Amino acid sequence: MPHTVIALHCWASSGREYDVLRTLLPADTELLAPDLPGFGAQPVPDGFDYSVRAYADWIAAFIAEHGVAEFTLIGHSMSGKMALALAARRPAGLRRLVLLSPSPPAGEPMSEQDRAASLAAYGKPEEAEKTFRKITCRPLAPELRAHVIADNLRSTQAAWDIWLEQGAREDITRLMPQLAVPCHLLVGSGDQPIPPDTQRRLTLPLLPAGTPFTVVPGAGHLLPLEAVGEVAEAVRE
Repeated sequence: MPHTVIALHCWASSGREYDVLRTLLPADTELLAPDLPGFGAQPVPDGFDYSVRAYADWIAAFIAEHGVAEFTLIGHSMSGKMALALAARRPAGLRRLVLLSPSPPAGEPMSEQDRAASLAAYGKPEEAEKTFRKITCRPLAPELRAHVIADNLRSTQAAWDIWLEQGAREDITRLMPQLAVPCHLLVGSGDQPIPPDTQRRLTLPLLPAGTPFTVVPGAGHLLPLEAVGEVAEAVRE
């Protein structure tokens, strides 16, 4: 039976962060990488409240709309928390969960100073450039760098602000005992926003016993682009 990978992007990004990964997967694997509401080209549904639950509902509806039978779910940074919330519902067909530098279930340890700086950075090209330099370690091709910066700048302000003020703080630890699928947690050794020690302390203990924890040498926060080979290997396991 063909297998599907549902790949969810990070904050201020879009589904095209998985374009390179798509080329590395087996021919019988379909990769679906939607833009999440408020990011990329995805409009925001009426009444959408930007909560982790609302995003999980939207992702579940996307999966149903595409008639996906069996799938691996990838969550990256912001969407890692959304993927965990969806996986805790034990959706039919979910076989594995791959977490790339996920936002920790109890909330990100972000200082108020950093939060205020990120809020003030919205829509500013020079700040998007600065963010790119901060969250990457391995060199990226110029066209990939341009995509990352452009996606940062086309985020809607509501999605940008509400994640920083609410979503990043939201605590979903009560859902974690419901996880019932194999998981794999990956983080770059040079990840500044959510370093390996933070993931080891705040995320790994809430995942199923025996969950592999891979620290990718020399990589930063943008694992789907910086460490696409390692991500492909985790997906193929």
